[in-house]
Amino acid sequence: MSLLEDGFSRRFYYLRLSITDVCNFRCTYCLPDGYRPEGRKSFLSVEEIRRVVGGFAAMGTRKVRLTGGEPSLRRDFTSIIEAVASTPGIEKVAMTTNGYRLKERASEWFEAGLSALNVSVDSLDPRQFHQITGENKLAEVMEGIETALAAGFKSVKINAVLLKGLNDYQLEAFLAWIKHKPIELRFIELMQTGEMDTLFQNHHVSGEQIKQRLLESGWVQQLRGKDDGPAQVFMHPESQGGVGLIMPYSKDFCAGCNRLRVSSVGKLHLCLFGDNGVELRDLLGADGQQEALQQRIRSALSGKAATHRLHEGNAGATPHLASIGG
Repeated sequence: MSLLEDGFSRRFYYLRLSITDVCNFRCTYCLPDGYRPEGRKSFLSVEEIRRVVGGFAAMGTRKVRLTGGEPSLRRDFTSIIEAVASTPGIEKVAMTTNGYRLKERASEWFEAGLSALNVSVDSLDPRQFHQITGENKLAEVMEGIETALAAGFKSVKINAVLLKGLNDYQLEAFLAWIKHKPIELRFIELMQTGEMDTLFQNHHVSGEQIKQRLLESGWVQQLRGKDDGPAQVFMHPESQGGVGLIMPYSKDFCAGCNRLRVSSVGKLHLCLFGDNGVELRDLLGADGQQEALQQRIRSALSGKAATHRLHEGNAGATPHLASIGG
């Protein structure tokens, strides 16, 4: 097996697979006006998903994250989990969710083969949660997290986008919440995308500030695994939970890149903030096209840039984070 490797000797073990761009929340940093369909879209079918994941797995991918939009809005979501989890070579199937259906479906998804969860919880204050997400559902989401832990999930992470003046002062409350829970809290630095210039200017706060506060409080940075995401992870001897910081503006953020993305309509994206996608869907119609699929992926990967251009205020062709799975 020849591993996926780009021109900078980075190896790719991790696929983020968007299965829909539809979302039922209206988060200020992503879809403040709600989901707005752009014509009729045909999202990847279960069979197309099976084939694209099979192609990546044959080239060394070991972890697949199912994203959206909100992936659980797909009626066939459990079948998608089963298809991905049963693919030879895939060792870990994760999802990123707003927690909307977690309470009702966590056990079903766990049985289907889902092994890890990232749940978006941008505030522990119900009113602030409502303000940020457009939905008054904090209690339901928190119940879903408890249900997931009881169902057997060993890897549960909480995503919170850092927003100056909205939730950046809640660090201590978050740390107190995870002290006795096996949960990794992930603070994600706000990223500038095509439709969010004003929001970025008003609410961006550097993750480095949070990092310094953690280090000063006795938190210790951990080593990164080969299929881990880009978070800098910290643990504390008195806390059962951990903290991860995702800081795309930090030095050398892209040096350890290990992930590729496929959109809900079958385009390969080499970077969340790249300019164009590479069409794969025409090669997902039959199993006999696997060699051609792998060759196209390899060819595209040879052109992957060393780094994104966020420092220049350039978010590429990404209008918002729901468009290709964040």
